[in-house]
Amino acid sequence: MMPAAESGVLPRRNPSQLPWINLSSSRNLILAYQSFGVVYGDLSTSPLYVFRSTFIGKLHKHQTEETVFGAFSLIFWTLTLIPLLKYLLLLLSADGNGEGGTFALYSLLCRNAKLSLLPNQQAADEELPAYKFGPSTGTGSSSRFTSFLEKHKSLRTALLVLVLFGAAIVIGDGVLTPAISVMSSMSGLQATEKKLTDGELLVVACVVLVGLFALQHCGTHRVAFMFAPIVIIWLISILFIGLYNIIHWNPKIIHAISPHYIIKFFRVTGQDGWISLGGVLLSVTGTEAMFANLGHFTSLSIRLAFAVVVYPCLVVQYMGQAAFLSKNLGSIPNSFYDSIPDTVFWPVFVIATLAAIVGSQAVITATFSIIKQCHALGCFPRIKVVHTSKHIYGQIYIPEINWILMILTLAIAIGFRDTTLIGNAYGLACIIVMFVTTFFVALVIVVVWEKSIFLAALFLGTLWIIEGVYLSAALMKVPQGGWVPLVLAFILMIAMYVWHYGTRRKYSFDLHNKVSLKWLLGLGPSLGIVRVPGIGLVYSELATGVPAIFSHFVTNLPAFHKVVVFVCVKSVPVPHVSPEERYLIGRVCPKPYRMYRCVVRYGYKDIQREDGDFENQLVQSIAEFIQMEASDLQQSSSASSESQSYDGRMAVLSSQKSLSNSILTAVSEENDFGEPTILESSSKSMTLQSLRSVYEDEYPQGQVRRRRVRFRLTPSSGGAGMESSVREELMDLIRAKEAGVAYIMGHSYVKSRKSSSWLKKMTIDIGYSFLRKNCRGPAVALNVPHISLIEVGMIYYV
Repeated sequence: MMPAAESGVLPRRNPSQLPWINLSSSRNLILAYQSFGVVYGDLSTSPLYVFRSTFIGKLHKHQTEETVFGAFSLIFWTLTLIPLLKYLLLLLSADGNGEGGTFALYSLLCRNAKLSLLPNQQAADEELPAYKFGPSTGTGSSSRFTSFLEKHKSLRTALLVLVLFGAAIVIGDGVLTPAISVMSSMSGLQATEKKLTDGELLVVACVVLVGLFALQHCGTHRVAFMFAPIVIIWLISILFIGLYNIIHWNPKIIHAISPHYIIKFFRVTGQDGWISLGGVLLSVTGTEAMFANLGHFTSLSIRLAFAVVVYPCLVVQYMGQAAFLSKNLGSIPNSFYDSIPDTVFWPVFVIATLAAIVGSQAVITATFSIIKQCHALGCFPRIKVVHTSKHIYGQIYIPEINWILMILTLAIAIGFRDTTLIGNAYGLACIIVMFVTTFFVALVIVVVWEKSIFLAALFLGTLWIIEGVYLSAALMKVPQGGWVPLVLAFILMIAMYVWHYGTRRKYSFDLHNKVSLKWLLGLGPSLGIVRVPGIGLVYSELATGVPAIFSHFVTNLPAFHKVVVFVCVKSVPVPHVSPEERYLIGRVCPKPYRMYRCVVRYGYKDIQREDGDFENQLVQSIAEFIQMEASDLQQSSSASSESQSYDGRMAVLSSQKSLSNSILTAVSEENDFGEPTILESSSKSMTLQSLRSVYEDEYPQGQVRRRRVRFRLTPSSGGAGMESSVREELMDLIRAKEAGVAYIMGHSYVKSRKSSSWLKKMTIDIGYSFLRKNCRGPAVALNVPHISLIEVGMIYYV
């Protein structure tokens, strides 16, 4: 298991241990420093466009010193209520195993109540250390509410749809953030003596955006160390600019901290002032990143960074801009750059551009991450995930999504050509995500923390009243650009739900068409077919039972491998599964059948790395299971133990145990240069060997190089103490591995039944089929070597 200090959650220490306290403090300071580049890039660049977006519109009729003071007061209290009070004091405590974000909250709910719609969950998954929040106390109102949710599938489906909608809005942020950040930073070129035209400014912004997305494949690990210093320098710069403007233009702006100025603001502006809240809302865009990135940092480090540095710098900057605008009302369209003293304009312009790029980069990376999580929970088609760093965990790049984001971002920039319209869309997207997050935290209070429904309702009602004011103002701007995130979210949500629905229906078909175990037992150990040397890995989404593709295969081709392993690669609703708990190994039939099951479990944030050693790890794990099972049978005096050895019970085995500590020993393998060492003659056919060598010559870079390992029993385990049946089974496994491994996967065609409704036919035959045809196949997603792949055609009528 990963140490707590390495997973981003600091362990609880004894206060008397002063060295540990110093170590924890220094670690939190380091994490707080790193969080500037990842968490606060977007939030810290908001001063570039907030005042412009607030006053553009009907509020331009009320451009007076008094309304400027009132607008600043609104910004100040918005920053105080939402990021400082809601997120820092409340939401950062509602994490799921140190993870934040909408998906983390949903998975936390699914682990503590039967709310998940994922079909292949097992009781063994609940034994993972990260699964349960704590022991259930079963309090009255919370227990009844949880049972009510569990009984109604429609409510569980509604929760999933709400999660998908929130995720789709966050993905939409990956389109809007780069557009508004880069265009706002580039607008400084219109504040110089040689002003660029709007068209020239748009071209420059588009070039920067194309460069930003084009460099994504390189990863951020080479320049990530620069992100935090850039944001810190930016924050310090806007702090001093704000102080200068306060002192130089209007020190009385300090009085605007009083809420009295908000009352005066609305008294003067009326409905126009209420609609302007959509622009004020932009001052807290990027706040959700404080919660969503909790898994990479500690809550204390995020709190330190915001409370000590980010919050004061932003407040002083907004105060300084307001002081400048109160004496220069004509500068509102380009308030930030006009408020910069001429002597430091160009350095600040460069830093602003870099800070905008850093903020955009963080949002793009977060978009890749949430799409990966959607895929892990069965809500997104299979995609290519590229690991951009061998040393930094979680650095991923998704090519198809990257280019789609780039096209959409350029379309937004070219189509609107105005940061105000983009800001309307961006503000609405952010407040919707906050609204959804608040709702799920209220559910966590009842379902996970098991507090009273009254307390959850009080929490939900208080925050929804505050956020509802901003949401109502943002919705008024739907015709002026606010429709963009709604349209994007609707399209993405429909696609994700169609994929999830089709996947569930396909799994349901597999579940109801499993091969009968009695039928297999009736055939005898030979299964009534020819058992050829080798290992057959039968891939299926079933975590229990024998899939229909197995019977379909042996019916049409009555021969199969000596050793059969039914493999299920699945995701569980926890952030991470440690390598020590990765594999579940069990037996499907009695020992003479040589049929096993392997369930490979990943968390929704885990990265499925294919290092080319899966076959060897699998053989090692099965051998370990055989030995463990034999030891258990020897210790048990029950005569029924043998008959129960294949009833579905499974053992948790590590996927990273050293071969030297295993019951099997590796006697030969490829060296570091890819040159095979001399092997003894094996039962593998010369034809297959020649085909494999030809394939590797033709596609040297196309596949992950797999280690060629031969196993033998270790001297300590191969003595007289081992039962002859166990030794024979282990030797069969070793000989089967030497003969070769084949991967059997279903090549499925999913169609709706003739009796299905027109909506279901359109969903399955058009929507789901289109997504399946245009996503990566399961063999490619799992890095299965083509030379060893056997696909079995199946038609699913769902």
